Formats: sequence, C-alpha cells, structure tokens
Amino acid sequence: MAVGARSGHEQPDDRPGKPAEPSPPMSGDSPGEPPGGGSSGFSDDGSPGPAEGDDPGRKKQQRSFWKELPLLIGIALILALLIKTFLVQAFSIPSDSMQNTLQRGDRVLVDKLTPWFGSEPERGEVVVFHDPGGWLLGEPTPEPNVLQKFLSFIGLMPSAEEKDLIKRTIAIAGDTVECKKGGPVKVNGKALNEPYIYPGNTACDDQPFGPFKVPKDRIWVMGDHRQNSKDSRYHMEDSNEGFVPVDKVVGRAVVVAWPVNRWSTLSVPSTFGQPGLNAAASVAVSSAPLAMGAMGALPIVLWRRKRLTTAHTPR
Repeated sequence: MAVGARSGHEQPDDRPGKPAEPSPPMSGDSPGEPPGGGSSGFSDDGSPGPAEGDDPGRKKQQRSFWKELPLLIGIALILALLIKTFLVQAFSIPSDSMQNTLQRGDRVLVDKLTPWFGSEPERGEVVVFHDPGGWLLGEPTPEPNVLQKFLSFIGLMPSAEEKDLIKRTIAIAGDTVECKKGGPVKVNGKALNEPYIYPGNTACDDQPFGPFKVPKDRIWVMGDHRQNSKDSRYHMEDSNEGFVPVDKVVGRAVVVAWPVNRWSTLSVPSTFGQPGLNAAASVAVSSAPLAMGAMGALPIVLWRRKRLTTAHTPR
C-alpha cells in the first residue's frame, strides 16, 4: 500500500481489498520522472548522484594564496614585535670587552620576560643594560638605513641606535666587593675563581677598587676582558659611583645565537655558587622581615599596655 503526503484536497479513503488508484502525473511531468521534473538525486544504478543545480565538473574555488599573504605577513610582524617587547631580543656585540666569552659581531638573545615578574640580576649573569650616564660618551653611533631601522623595531635585527652595554654582574645589592692589585676579586670576603677572564689579563691590576658595599637596587659589573673594559671600575666618579641601577637592566643574555659555529648558552660560573658567598646578603634579607614584624607588633603592644593600665587605675 503506497502512502503519500496529503496535498490538502479530499482524497477517497483507502479501503481494504481495493487497490489504490495511481495519481495522474502533474503537468509537465513525464512518466517515470519524479514530480517537478527534477533529478531524483540517484543514478541509474541506485547510487547517490549530484544534487540538483550542481555541476560535477566544477571544482570548489579556493581563496587565493596571494590574497592571504598580506594577512600572514601582518600577523608575523605583530608576533615578532610582541616577542621583542616582552620575551627575547637580539643584541649585537660591538666591542671586545667581553672576550673570550663573547666576540665582536656575536649575536646574543636576551631574556626580557623575567624582569617583568620582578626578577633582578644575579651574581655571574651576563646582562645587557642601558647606558647609566656617560659610559658611552664619545662612542660613534652607526647610522642604519630605513630597512635596518624597521627590522630593528620589530626585533628581527639588533638595534644599532640604542646605546646599550653588556657586562658580567659581579656583585648585587648588599654585597661588599673589592679587588686589590695582584689579588682576586672578592665578594663578601670570598675570592672569585674567574676562568672566564681573557687569557693574560689580571683580575683588576689596571684599576683596583673597594672595598665598598653595593647600594640597594644597584649592581656592580665588569667585563671579562678586564684590561679592555671600561666597566664599573672606571665610572666610580660619576653620579651612580660606578653602580648600574637595576631599572636600567634590559635583561640577561642567555645564548649566543649567531654565528652558528659559536652557538652556546651563557651559564653562571660555579664560583658564584661557593659556600658563604651569600652570607652577608642573607643576613640583610632575613633582618628585613624581622624589622617589619617588629613595626607591626609595636602598635598592638602599646594598645594592650594602655588597656591594662586603664583597667588597674582606681576610679
């Protein structure tokens, strides 16, 4: 028994035993074709065929690569700018003051992320910092072309215009640092074993210094090529007394990225982890919470004492 959709017109009831009468073909329909004259959606062998209006020979048109290229370039430039601003930045080594750790022309990658979270330079780290004031006075500044300026701005090329320096952090806030002629550099009374110093150089014979204590939010820096580095020792007469303000530090140099045959990480030498080196700093740090606790407890003690005095006063 065939069942069809109701059209809204009265149809005779199907009666048991009476064969259903076939509906007459609609106008324009030929026998064997579905109503409407369209394709049934099936091929002769019963398999699904192309839907009505589809052209089997037409391929789906894809978006042109050249239309998407500007968008891809724009996204890449934005990502490069964000990485340079918040994550890492490339710097070029312009001098020999950090030989043999770094050679002139090396490209280093500097970590700029951790300073955003309050991290400060540690002893032994190689850091890049802005000129604290007059350290690069008289040094020639290259004149980059427009393309170099653009690539430097987005972080794809080291900046040639920025007046930055790169040195090794020797002492941090709270440390006592000194170096006598013919002797080693001492931090908190502990002599440093410095195998990274340029061969044939002395620790400080060209410019002895100290002892003095590194002020708060300052660091003392020196180049590895001691007899060819105008570092903290040579700026003790300036406004910062040779110290570098922590807020001038761009970040820590973590890896030599170029040239490829000089690829290496810039780790902290083991001499800065020797026992006792942190003793003075630890005392300074541990005394700070104690002092803050005493200041917080003082009002409570005074209030309690006043209350007890009032309670025992005869009325």
